[in-house]
Amino acid sequence: MIEKQCVSPRTCVTAAARGDFAVAKKLLPCPKQWNCSKGSEFKKFFDILGDGIIAVDLELWEDLRKSSLDLFHHQDFQKLSETSNTSKLKENLVPFLDNAAEKNITIDLQEVFKRFMFDTASVLMTGYDPMSLSIKMPEVEEFGEAADLGEEAIFYRHFKPVILWKLQNWFGIGHEKELRSAWVTFDRMLGKIISSRREEIRCGERGTSVDALTYYMKVDTTKYKLLKPRNDKFIRDVILSLLVAGRDTTSSALTWFFWLLSEHPRVMAKIRHEISTKFETEKLVYVHAALSESMRLYPPVPLNHKSPAKPDVLPSGHRVEADSKILISIYALGRIRSVWGENATEFKPERWISDSGDLRHEPSYKFMAFNAGPRACLGKHLAFLQMKMVAVEIIRNYNFKVVEGHKIEPVPSIILRMKHGLKVTVTKGLTVRLGAVAEKINRQGSNIVDSSSVLHVQCLIFLLMSF
Repeated sequence: MIEKQCVSPRTCVTAAARGDFAVAKKLLPCPKQWNCSKGSEFKKFFDILGDGIIAVDLELWEDLRKSSLDLFHHQDFQKLSETSNTSKLKENLVPFLDNAAEKNITIDLQEVFKRFMFDTASVLMTGYDPMSLSIKMPEVEEFGEAADLGEEAIFYRHFKPVILWKLQNWFGIGHEKELRSAWVTFDRMLGKIISSRREEIRCGERGTSVDALTYYMKVDTTKYKLLKPRNDKFIRDVILSLLVAGRDTTSSALTWFFWLLSEHPRVMAKIRHEISTKFETEKLVYVHAALSESMRLYPPVPLNHKSPAKPDVLPSGHRVEADSKILISIYALGRIRSVWGENATEFKPERWISDSGDLRHEPSYKFMAFNAGPRACLGKHLAFLQMKMVAVEIIRNYNFKVVEGHKIEPVPSIILRMKHGLKVTVTKGLTVRLGAVAEKINRQGSNIVDSSSVLHVQCLIFLLMSF
């Protein structure tokens, strides 16, 4: 059975019930009559993104996807991703957490992740590091505030009559006022970066840079005929979509992941054991499983939007007209007992691990955190790698505790964020403190204690990391 609720004559929200994934199976592979299209209404809702890959359809979308695929698979781009993540961890995130631990400061872990992801995404997409995460970081992160407000406004557009939100936009009131303000912020910030980059390229200062901005300014238009490397508005649209995708989805996933770990100490203990015995990120099976399980329960993008190019009939028997909005609740699909078992609402990473100890593959129309079909997320591998790097760095070196009484609830938005953030206190892990003791002993040598004592401390550290 497919549950279907229509909030307007042309807008319907569907959720699979009792394990019937027929709608997802039908729509996500993009059948001929749907043309992988999100529809003209989608582009109106997401007008702030212009001709970015998130909002466009048909031939332009194909050119943007193929060109993005080339970029993401470029060896130098992948190297830039790894080095920028590592440097931001060591030079910004670690000092920030060290300072919070030493001064016993309560921090908003969600805000920390949003800033960290904005910095790393900005380096990858523009070659520019805004340094929004630091010990002396600015109170307000301008891009992030604009993105959060804009995303909330777009979410409400899905459930209002078009004429209403267009009138609100015209008069500059309600959520539409916030969206207009966000639009101005994006145009101003990206306009400066684009202008500066064009001047650098003109003067031959960028060399062989592989960030997305430089790539699209130099893109081969004989290969991708619909792309416009000389058009600043087009470049703005492309980079904005990539920045929003890179910042918001991964920071959301990390926030819910760490909250779930705080609620499930057994899972945290198993993760600590794994990262103490496996030193290669790719071999962290349980960490990968826990991240997948977190995104099953709390998908960063909780709704999927589809629209038929021609009239069609859903497997449930519901007839949909051309350009109708079909909203699939990814949040609901991840919690169906007949699909995920009687413990579907429980946080259980083991469901992602096979009897042989390998990761268990689930079809994308079942686990939709990274979308599915031709529009599946191109950055899935990079996202998992980045989340693992952040998770390992924090879990290995710190303990964190959610502030008592802190309320956890989602904010209505196209990105599943926490309404009140994730307020935590941070302390350095015991292994880190013992490591500092061992280092001090090694430096002072025989003036303090003999070498056997150093060995005892080092062995104690190893034993603690094994539990």
